[in-house]
Amino acid sequence: MPKLLYAYLAKRIALSALLIELSLCIPVVMTSIFHYLPPTAVRGGLLWPALLGTMPTVLYIALPIAVGVAIMLEFIRMSSEGMIAVLYSLRLSVWSICIPPVVVSLGAVVIGYAISSYIAPSYVGQMHDVIYVIRNSLNHRMLEPATFYTFDNGTRTLYFQRWQSPDVALGVFIHAFDTEKQEERVITAASTEFRRNATGVVMVMSNGSIQTRAQGSVNMRGANFEEYVMPIDMQGTGGLPKRSWRGVFEVPGAEFFRERDADAHDPQRLAEWTSEAAKRTGIPLLALVHSLFGIALVLTVSSATGRGSSATTMTVLAVPAAHIAILIAAETLVRKDPRLVWVVALAILAEFVAALIMLQRQNAIRSGPAVPDGQPLDLRAAGQTPV
Repeated sequence: MPKLLYAYLAKRIALSALLIELSLCIPVVMTSIFHYLPPTAVRGGLLWPALLGTMPTVLYIALPIAVGVAIMLEFIRMSSEGMIAVLYSLRLSVWSICIPPVVVSLGAVVIGYAISSYIAPSYVGQMHDVIYVIRNSLNHRMLEPATFYTFDNGTRTLYFQRWQSPDVALGVFIHAFDTEKQEERVITAASTEFRRNATGVVMVMSNGSIQTRAQGSVNMRGANFEEYVMPIDMQGTGGLPKRSWRGVFEVPGAEFFRERDADAHDPQRLAEWTSEAAKRTGIPLLALVHSLFGIALVLTVSSATGRGSSATTMTVLAVPAAHIAILIAAETLVRKDPRLVWVVALAILAEFVAALIMLQRQNAIRSGPAVPDGQPLDLRAAGQTPV
């Protein structure tokens, strides 16, 4: 196949794959984000960390579908326009025709491994940090008026009437227990400003009163104040609060595979590690497997001159169906029993072998007798239909 034609087909497939990847990822990412994030999360500045935490994982999971479908659509187009017949008339084998899509798919495999092994683990933790902040009400801009919130393992309760601005609340009530002094405090303030620093948030309360009662005593002491400052463990300017745990999905590169020995004694942790390993090693490889399988389906079902191409369109569904089945198996079956990872491996291998068999069969069918130099090619004698 001429180099110019190689480059032309590769560029068309790569561009189509990029467009399909974007059309798949954007709705999935936005649906996932708005499923976990309440509307107030946008006001709290959590949208960008959630995007960074979600996008890389969705990118490498959807990449094989995008590449496989793009290649199938390109071959369906070439079949319907008679280009496949032209390529066969040039005495090109099926394997030669597969070179441009295979080059694109191999590039997608490399990109997929880079994202799954290094980029996604480096950012996916941010999404879990956001979920941690939301579940524990650690962003003051996400607090709702007329709602009781508890902090510091239940030792503090916060309530306010309404927001005056994104950082100033009116009608604040706080009930707290000081474990060091062993005393109970009830604080009320007309207004409170939430000021972020590098380590957390400082509540600056104005025009209020404070009542204290020692533990075991019935006597209350009260005092008024113009300004009272209280630190609270919330999201500061130094970044999202850190969780007390680290998932296997956050471990990058070679360190991830060294984690297996450390997780071998914990069945649940081992199942999570095996599921993540199946996705990291198997999903990127599917870009090549889906591509070969898609080409084999199109060449098997379609006519080289375009007849029957409407039925060929239905074969596009085969790649997403196979991909989703393998992904579900890696995400659910392997988590139940790590030994079922062989089901995922065999499914990928079966698709790859089936693609090679169909391609070899088509290559054998399309390979006709050699044509001596200087003599015209008889397509009917070669088993082809002239354009």
